[in-house]
Amino acid sequence: MGGRPGLSQNLFVQSGPPKTEIRLQRCPRAEWPGRVRDPDTRSLCSDVSVVSVGGRAGQGVDFACRMESIPPSFIPNWEVRINVKSGHDGKKEHPKIWLPRALRQTYIRKVGDTVNLLIPFQGKPKPQATWTHNGCALDTSRVSVRNGERDSILFIREAQRADSGRYQLRVQLGGLEATATIDILVIERPGPPQSIKLVDVWGFNATLEWTPPQDTGNTALLGYTVQKADTKSGLWFTVLEHYHRTSCVVSDLIIGNSYAFRVFAENQCGLSETAPITTDLAHIQKAATVYKTKGFAQRDFSEAPKFTQPLADCTTVTGYNTQLFCCVRASPRPKIIWLKNKMDIQGNPKYRALTHLGICSLEIRKPGPFDGGIYTCKAVNALGEASVDCRVDVKVPN
Repeated sequence: MGGRPGLSQNLFVQSGPPKTEIRLQRCPRAEWPGRVRDPDTRSLCSDVSVVSVGGRAGQGVDFACRMESIPPSFIPNWEVRINVKSGHDGKKEHPKIWLPRALRQTYIRKVGDTVNLLIPFQGKPKPQATWTHNGCALDTSRVSVRNGERDSILFIREAQRADSGRYQLRVQLGGLEATATIDILVIERPGPPQSIKLVDVWGFNATLEWTPPQDTGNTALLGYTVQKADTKSGLWFTVLEHYHRTSCVVSDLIIGNSYAFRVFAENQCGLSETAPITTDLAHIQKAATVYKTKGFAQRDFSEAPKFTQPLADCTTVTGYNTQLFCCVRASPRPKIIWLKNKMDIQGNPKYRALTHLGICSLEIRKPGPFDGGIYTCKAVNALGEASVDCRVDVKVPN
């Protein structure tokens, strides 16, 4: 009994002992359901074992189907369904590429990074996979490809900007094919802005202008970073980040300092390695302030001597020192003259005269009976004179 590949065959056993064997020829492969059921009750009857006798695909091959342990009470007609398939199951798989979700948009890598792409596909029998770069064959000195049964791997050890572009994977099987496109972008840090200029300085502010860099690093710029440094400390401080224009105003500068400025370009890889610095310094000068005082008349404090505290009469005992006090006010400072009974006693060692802050004092050292009398204090300056006097009595102790 024989059958065509891919078709199911109904084979009947008319009679046989409890052990029945069926032999097929000219079939490259046979798959058996594995169970035999009673055609009336559909209950499980026996296991089926498949035995390969030998041969190659396309040639006559013997397979044996042996049914064992058959109960004698079963109906002698046995229904066996056999599905015979060829070596490739009688059908082909169309080629198809399963592109990972991450590669459906631009695949971005930095210069020096490794590119390792694994693209799975399907196809039966094994399809032929080929890669192209911008429509041309790959440079095998930089790019290596490994094709497997179910996938293809594109590998670049150290990516360079020249590796950017559109890569296409084509999977072919006979007259059928499937394609997938992958955009790879290799980027690096941008170059510095070409120049920077200090346009104007006013008050606490400075205006800057610069030109964009020639090399953007193979990707769009994210902006500019502006920094300032005063000449005293020399330290750089960031004043603007992710700034998109090519001119700006830097404010809140400190009076008396001089500033230099620099600008970095920025992209996905980071800031440019260098930055141009302004050749001119921004000097924040202090505005000249002129203070005009209001005129006023100078007050004249000059006055003639005037005693604010006169001398007081006193009585003393012989042999005990006695002091006389009075106060005088005058401008300019007056000359003080002491008199006894209208006689000048200046220079007499028995008397000691002192003047301090307008307080005048006369000390009589160990007065005797003849030191009593009228004492006068006289103040004289350019505007006039004044005098006060008192009586001093000296008593002899009993």
